[in-house]
Amino acid sequence: MSDYAHPEALVSTEWVAQHASDPNVRIVEVDVDTNSYKEGHIPGAMGWNWTTQLADTTRRDILSKAQFEKLMSEAGIGNDSTVILYGDNNNWFAAWAFWQMKMYGHKDVRIMNGGRKKWLAEGREVSAETPAPAPATYHAAGPDNSLRSFLDQVQAALSARSAAMVDVRSPQEFTGEILAPPGLPETCQRGGHIPHARNIPWGKAVQEDGTFKSFDDLKALYGNEDIDGSKPVIAYCRIGERSSHTWFVLKYLLGFEKVSNYDGSWTEWGNLVGAPVERGAASAKA
Repeated sequence: MSDYAHPEALVSTEWVAQHASDPNVRIVEVDVDTNSYKEGHIPGAMGWNWTTQLADTTRRDILSKAQFEKLMSEAGIGNDSTVILYGDNNNWFAAWAFWQMKMYGHKDVRIMNGGRKKWLAEGREVSAETPAPAPATYHAAGPDNSLRSFLDQVQAALSARSAAMVDVRSPQEFTGEILAPPGLPETCQRGGHIPHARNIPWGKAVQEDGTFKSFDDLKALYGNEDIDGSKPVIAYCRIGERSSHTWFVLKYLLGFEKVSNYDGSWTEWGNLVGAPVERGAASAKA
């Protein structure tokens, strides 16, 4: 992992096994399947439900600053805590939590490379017990909206061709063949993609064992689609969670300076009156 631009943003399963009981380390599992945590998790790990604990439940938004502080405090996380995030589906929602923690200024947060898949494949210890940490005092900064793109910013970037758009959804979603992955309720009125976007599915950034691909392989993956960090990058998916995974790869593993996550993503753009939409395969490289 030393070849990455920010290797400190990742830890190995071995590191977690050795440091899980350290007094300043807090481990949190965030899964797509919110029942996975109950079936067994890293001993001492807290579990966060992305549908209720990492999103505002009354309006479409990430957690407010006050809600984020409450979540951290209840998890026993202080401002100086080392937080290790991991989850199922190759750390899909672990990256979503990482993005929000960086939005609110947490300094030491890392992703366990390989996630839940690798931990279980190695036969490491799991527990069904839910820890009850003593509440901590937490004061958030931000939010740092340079890490986030809102609709008006995406529209302006598209008009000026001032940013590279990366659509991290499946090819079937990108072309408009389907509106959403099977079984997922959040959808849109129209299928397709933002004009000029490059389709680089988020899952291409990981290997079979769930760990991230090497620096060179990632550089080639994105570089082959002209995503090389020479201009700002806006990543998007359907509701912003898969694109947070790509945001992490581009910013922390490849070291691109200007990367933002458009978490309104396709359920906003695909429902917007008058928004331009392309269908079919990607347009020719600009």
